[in-house]
Formats: sequence, C-alpha cells, structure tokens
Amino acid sequence: MKKYYFFVLFLVCGLVSVNTFANSLDSTVPDPFQRFDAASKLTIDYRDLDSLLDTVVLNTGRSDRKKADAFQAQTGTRMKVKVNRATVNEGNRFYYEVFENSTENQQTLHRIRTRLENIPSVVPLEKFSRDEQLAYWLNLYNVTMLDEIVKVYPRPELEDLLTGNDSILARKTLVIAGVQLSLNDIQFNILRQNYANNPLLIYGMYQGVIGGPNIRKNAYTGKDVYADLNENALEFINSNRGTESRNSEVFRVAGLYARNATYFPDFDADLTRHLLTYLEGDERAGLQKATRINPDIEDWTITDLYGSSRNLSGSIANNAAALDGAIAGNSSEKLTSKSVLPSRYSQATIQQLNELNQKREEQKAGTVTVEELGEAPEATTPVNQDDKGRD
Repeated sequence: MKKYYFFVLFLVCGLVSVNTFANSLDSTVPDPFQRFDAASKLTIDYRDLDSLLDTVVLNTGRSDRKKADAFQAQTGTRMKVKVNRATVNEGNRFYYEVFENSTENQQTLHRIRTRLENIPSVVPLEKFSRDEQLAYWLNLYNVTMLDEIVKVYPRPELEDLLTGNDSILARKTLVIAGVQLSLNDIQFNILRQNYANNPLLIYGMYQGVIGGPNIRKNAYTGKDVYADLNENALEFINSNRGTESRNSEVFRVAGLYARNATYFPDFDADLTRHLLTYLEGDERAGLQKATRINPDIEDWTITDLYGSSRNLSGSIANNAAALDGAIAGNSSEKLTSKSVLPSRYSQATIQQLNELNQKREEQKAGTVTVEELGEAPEATTPVNQDDKGRD
C-alpha cells in the first residue's frame, strides 16, 4: 500500500509540476504571431531543409512491437550496451555523425536555422495562412533542436539536456520578428493557443530521442502539415515507445504525454480519447479495459546511428567517403566528408543495425546495411517541392 501511495503521489506531483511550468510561461501570444490571413496563397520554400532531411534521416519504418535481442558483451570484455530492448529499434534516425568534427557541416545546418529565423523579419507571419504558419513553427523548432544537439554531440542520452530550468527547451535561443523565444515558448504558448490546444501538434516537435516523435525525411509544408502530423501520431502511438498494455488495470504511455499534460486538461479522459483515435491491435482493447494510465515509458537515447556508442567499438579513423549530399537552393553548400567514423563496429552496434535492416526489409521500406554507412549517395538535382515524393 505504501509503494502504491508513493507512486500515485509521484505521478500527481509530476503532472502538477508540468502544468505549473506551462502556466509559468507568458500566457499571451506575442503580437507579431497572433494574426493570420486565411485567404493567403503565400508559401515558404523549404527546399534546403528538404534536401538536408532527405539526406541525413533514416526512415526505420513502423514499429513491429518486437523486442530487440539481448545484446551480448563484446569478445574480451564484460562491457554491455544498456538499452531498452522494447524501444531501441524504433524511431527514425538522424545522421548526427556527419556533423561531428565538421565545422562546415555544422555551419550548413546553422545557416538553414538562421534563414528560417529571419523569415518573419522579411515577410510578417500574419501574411500567411494558419497552416503555413504551423509548418513554419514546426520546421523552425526541429531545425533549432538539431542545431543545438549537434553542438553537444556525441552524447548517448539527452535527458539532462532536455529537462530542467536550463534545458535547451527553456533557453531563449531564438529571436523571431524582434521577439526572444525559447522552444518551450513555441510549444506551450504560440502553438497551443493559436491551434486550440490540439494534441496532434505534439508529434511534430522532434526531441532528439527515441522516446519522442519522429524526425521526418521531409520538411513540413502548409499543404501537407496535418497529414504528416497524423502519420507521426499513428506511428508513435502504435509503438512500444508510445503505448503498452501491461495488464487489465494499467495502460502505460510515454512520459512525453505527462510533459505535455497541458494539452490534456482532463489528463486520463482526454488522453484516452486522443489515443483511441489512432490506436490499433491489442493495445486498443487494453486501453479500453484499463482503469488507469501510467505515463512512465521513457527512452532518452539519442536518435543517431551508431556514433554515441562507439566507446564500445574499435579504433577510430577518418573516413573520406562519408556523407556528401548537396543542399538544394544553394549549390555552394554541401555536407562534407569530415566526420569521424568507427573503422570497426561494436558487436552490439552491428546487431542493432542488422535488426533495423531486417525490420525495414519486412516492411518493404528499403534497406540499410553496415557496409552502406559512411558511403556517399549519388548526387541529386534540386526538385520542385510540389513534385517531390512524400514519405
């Protein structure tokens, strides 16, 4: 009974602290971001961001709900990789490795962030439709997140970076139309209020960790933003990192929902209604039978390919054949091949990559092999955004 009481007290305090934090933000949307033009046909060109994401994001496909095989210690050592076997193979991957030790690549990413940051100073956001504004805020949020994580990479886990009063989410790192903003300002203030507290928005804000929403291989656009958000929601909710039916009484969900409790004023009832819109299979029946929701699923592991786990692999060497993808919109900018790559992969890394590869083959979503990592893709020519295929 004492353990149960402590758990309930911890859960309630956690939700209260999240709501208290959200309420502590400036509750007024800054004036430059309040208005919109419903009849506007203006759109924002994201070809540079599209090309970046298409080059450095690996789509791992939908979750199959399978647990990864147990990782064995490397030959000659007792060291093992500590992972959440239920979630380790879920979520898209971002090729952070190509930015490490490459000032040029880091500057390319930062320039894309700066261009987005400057758009409202050139064309006020009120000149755009609400959907176009939503795509803008999500793209800006995600590029800023990537830019900030690249600065501290490699780190195997990001919990310390994403939580606390001095997290990268809380810092006022952006200046938009003369207004200083944090990522939390965008998430809990501008988006929440301008879009009627729609919980679908949660799935558009990449957190850099497996336990968060997917990073997509395409930028959001006003035309497709809600279709893409629905796809992200469907993928996340029907994954082990999103939901799990533990037993007839308890239904587990991601801690992401507790951190976004302000989107669910009546937490259990609102979240249940939201999840049932997307939930499939046995978990759907499990949620309908459960008497309480427990938001305790977490995986703070960074969504890189292998770089943050190379301390368990062999020697390190420069690979001159690393990623070399052209950035559309500015032919002088390229992702160079200066990242530091392992010359020998750890057993655990090879095992995980093989499992990811097998899952992708089963879903007929293409393949990725250990041999392909670090090889340069064929150069692509810029394409018209409207003609580009969606993922």
